[in-house]
Amino acid sequence: MHTPTYLAAGLRLPTNWLDYTILGIYFLVVLGIGFAARRSVKTSLDFFLSGRSLPAWVTGLAFIAANLGATEILGMAANSAQYGVYTTHWYWIGAIPAMVFLGLVMMPFYYGSKVRSVPEFLLLRFDKAAHLLSSILFAAAAILIAGVNLYALAIVVEALLGWPQWVAIVVAGAFVLGYITLGGLSSAIYNEVLQFFVILAALIPITVLGLKSVGGWDGLSDKLTSAHGDNFMTAWGGTGIGSDNPLGANWLTIVLGLGFVLSFGYWTTNFAEVQRALSAKNLSAAQRTPLIAAFPKIFIVFLVMIPGLVAAVLVPKIGTAGSDLQYNDAIPYLMQQLLPNGVLGIAVTGLLAAFMAGMAANVSSFNTVFTADIWQKYVVKDREDSYYVRFGRLVTAVGVLASIGTAFLASSFSNIMAYLQTLFSFFNVPMFVVFIIGMFWKRASMKSGFWGLIAGTTAAMVNYFWIYKQGIIDIPSDQGANFVSAIAGFVAGAVVMIAVSLFTAPKPQAELQGLVYGTRSPGMAEPPAQGDDAWYRKPALLGWGAVILAAACYIPFSF
Repeated sequence: MHTPTYLAAGLRLPTNWLDYTILGIYFLVVLGIGFAARRSVKTSLDFFLSGRSLPAWVTGLAFIAANLGATEILGMAANSAQYGVYTTHWYWIGAIPAMVFLGLVMMPFYYGSKVRSVPEFLLLRFDKAAHLLSSILFAAAAILIAGVNLYALAIVVEALLGWPQWVAIVVAGAFVLGYITLGGLSSAIYNEVLQFFVILAALIPITVLGLKSVGGWDGLSDKLTSAHGDNFMTAWGGTGIGSDNPLGANWLTIVLGLGFVLSFGYWTTNFAEVQRALSAKNLSAAQRTPLIAAFPKIFIVFLVMIPGLVAAVLVPKIGTAGSDLQYNDAIPYLMQQLLPNGVLGIAVTGLLAAFMAGMAANVSSFNTVFTADIWQKYVVKDREDSYYVRFGRLVTAVGVLASIGTAFLASSFSNIMAYLQTLFSFFNVPMFVVFIIGMFWKRASMKSGFWGLIAGTTAAMVNYFWIYKQGIIDIPSDQGANFVSAIAGFVAGAVVMIAVSLFTAPKPQAELQGLVYGTRSPGMAEPPAQGDDAWYRKPALLGWGAVILAAACYIPFSF
């Protein structure tokens, strides 16, 4: 049974006028970007996909900022305090390979087919049933994840600044609603670029001062090894099958459950991320978007892992019944203990920026999917373009209000990241198996997409709520259960898709051009632009460079 998600009341920060001035300036800049972006919104393509006009460096930074929400910052610091250096797996095997696969293999299909969303690709590859179901599943997941960001924001602001939860929710929701409604996706993306640098400015001082407080990396390592054993400070120690380790998972479930199924399911089909790449100005820029994002992703792990490890040293019983602090308290605790005024204001602003980036990414993707994939396709068809822009703005408000309603579902999890991984195993993994089979197997039938989604989602939920929660099989931790749920969802979806395909008609070959590997559409035959021969414009070189660098990062932590 999990304790409620809240932050300890004793974490109130000693903020002053300087800190609030920094915060106020940030909010003014955010709204200013929204007003500036409004001038470029003339069509629904402008509102939902920035007119497919943005350069790769902008979409790349927005791609990583959309993922670098405060739920990731608090959640991964919590993971580190609870599980130690195993947190590196969520980055180096649980993100980089999938981001590279998205850029090199899947973006040509997404961008070349000119779809406006990830679910719309399923409409082209399968049928309306798969499209509608995937749209509903994604819309639900986007609102649930945006709700996690809002709830986390409320508990953090209440604990750190003393604001009532409803004030924090209303203020943050109003600002996100304001700048997305004004400028659409362009406003969200340019704000995410700003938020990326603000978040770094918040995390770097916490990490540096945290390490200094425990005697540097050697002091940190010695103290945690003494308290938790050798495996706590290694990435792969104790992960042999049948071995015991803090994570409650072995190398097979880490590689297959996290490194393949959960990771690829999230990074390749989560429209909150893919939408940033679809807004790029050409196919080359779209491919480079996740590859550019992969390089900061490799190193961000240190900025979230080290604070969690430091908190585990400074509060030895954190997360246990003998402490007033939960794992989620790691970052706020260090902010309170280590940061002076001014720097504290930057850190608070960075934390709020992270919440808003994560929420905005999900709300902007929700309004696109609900408007373009549900409302325009099945409810109100063939209206003038301006109608769908107006409706998209209305749906943005609906999405923010719905996020407020789902926020408190996160309260049953003491580790926010565990809750998010649970949602990914339910929603992203089934969509990934449908995509990967449909994209690489021409024989996958039109009907198989719908039944694969149903089977994958059902299997993941059955494993989590019945097999794990009811104790049918002993799984040591929530994260371990999520890995198993992901594998179960993937296998069930794949088996059902293959079985259904063998007994139902495939899609005509002529309709598969540009949708299945080995076929090309005119949109994918884009020649390189003049002057695009520089190494940093070559997707393959960027992709393999990211994979090699991530693999090299494992070496110091493997023994």
